[in-house]
Amino acid sequence: MGKRIPVAAAIAALAIGLTGCGAPPWADPTASPDASATATTPPTPVPNDLSTGSTQRSLTAGAVAATVDYWSDLTMDKWTASALKPVKLSLVTTVTPSDGQKVYLQKATMVAVPGNAAGSLDPLAPQVDQATTAPGYLVLSPYSYSQVFTVGAVPAEATFVTLEFTYDFLVQTTPTSTEYAKQTATDTLTVAIARG
Repeated sequence: MGKRIPVAAAIAALAIGLTGCGAPPWADPTASPDASATATTPPTPVPNDLSTGSTQRSLTAGAVAATVDYWSDLTMDKWTASALKPVKLSLVTTVTPSDGQKVYLQKATMVAVPGNAAGSLDPLAPQVDQATTAPGYLVLSPYSYSQVFTVGAVPAEATFVTLEFTYDFLVQTTPTSTEYAKQTATDTLTVAIARG
């Protein structure tokens, strides 16, 4: 009998000890997390329309539908603030209804606007390609227009540059007419500035 008392006492002591245990902290919904374990939010990546090296856009201006391909021979890791950054484009159009009238590009303009998370910075000077022939460059498929614009140096605090393109088209009112309707299409690309 004397040997059973210590065993009973040990069981009673164990039961008393267990009553002080609660649910672990990770199972308690009211437990406050350790502040030191809180992860910081990673910065939002800058959008980059040329991240794959090129992009294609479909634009509409009245009866004119334009397909524009954009690309750069300068790899994105070299699009630094101080670098000269070329942007190439190729444009071709169709017109609806297609009754034989032609479509001409009268003018193409690019304005580069650097920016960062705080907002836009001062735009660079516009680059304009004004047609040297009247009424303009023939851009009705299968004829296309190709050009290279260059984004110059931008402020060191810029994290991206927005490229604003404007295309001014002249469309013959009839296949034999010397009268034209003007149509304008716009497009915008955002390209990240690499940290150099």
